[in-house]
Amino acid sequence: MDEVNVTYLILDGHVEINKYRYLYFTIVFIVYLLIICSNLTIVYLIWKHPNLHEPMYIFIAALLLNSVLFSTTVYPKLFIDFLSEKQIISYQACLVQYFISYTLVNSEFLLLAAMAYDRYVSICKPLQYPTIMRKATVSMFLALAWIYPAFHFVALATICANQKLCSFTLKVIFCNNTFFKLFCVTPKVITVFGVITSIDNAGFSVFFIIYSYTRILKICYQSCGEVRKKAAQTCLPHLLLLINHFVLITCDLIIVRLEYEFTKTVRLIMTLPLVVYNPLFNPIVYGLKMKEIFKHLKRLFCQQKMN
Repeated sequence: MDEVNVTYLILDGHVEINKYRYLYFTIVFIVYLLIICSNLTIVYLIWKHPNLHEPMYIFIAALLLNSVLFSTTVYPKLFIDFLSEKQIISYQACLVQYFISYTLVNSEFLLLAAMAYDRYVSICKPLQYPTIMRKATVSMFLALAWIYPAFHFVALATICANQKLCSFTLKVIFCNNTFFKLFCVTPKVITVFGVITSIDNAGFSVFFIIYSYTRILKICYQSCGEVRKKAAQTCLPHLLLLINHFVLITCDLIIVRLEYEFTKTVRLIMTLPLVVYNPLFNPIVYGLKMKEIFKHLKRLFCQQKMN
């Protein structure tokens, strides 16, 4: 293995993969197609229709693109694993997958925070909305949502790249921060940096979202029924996604911390929602719960039937 200066890791999170490889490949390939088609359909509708060129819908499009990118980081490697005798990955490729996937996961928190701020300004400061939520502001939020987490995780990945490994088996289906356990000695800087990154990205975002929606609920309680209805229509999907995303990330952290106490099957069941459920959940929620998107989605399918 070391003849070409490449360190390989064994991915030991798959269950009976050799026996059912083609079945798994077919199922996962169909799921990946559903994720790509469902998310990109909503993005296409937002891009095509001028009445959807508003900050709220632009953030939705960014969130769905984030899901596509995350899925594209994970699924192609799964396809290779299902068709291979052994599930291996180079340590360098594992670091890249870790960096991209965790950057995108944290970007989702920041995008949800930007959406919460957009709803707060829209409902609590409607007269100032056009002034505050300008194109420049939206562009800045989008750039920060992707660049800020990337800055954290490129530094963490760089530190990890220089660590000595004493183990070469990962009990996961894709590279997450479980590979910290492969190090002979885990430097305190990695632990501290990881905690700071989690608090700085996910922690701050969740706190800000809770604060924003608390203010929104307070305004809605003091307002008329029409304002409450508008708030419910636009805020409920965001809250559903936040709860869903927070629960899935919590499960991922549990897997990392208590990995060796779970069987392969349990670990697989707990990991799959993050790579299957979440990317499919987002377009369903926005496609059905957002009135304007649903109208355009309905017209699109009606046109397809007529053709």
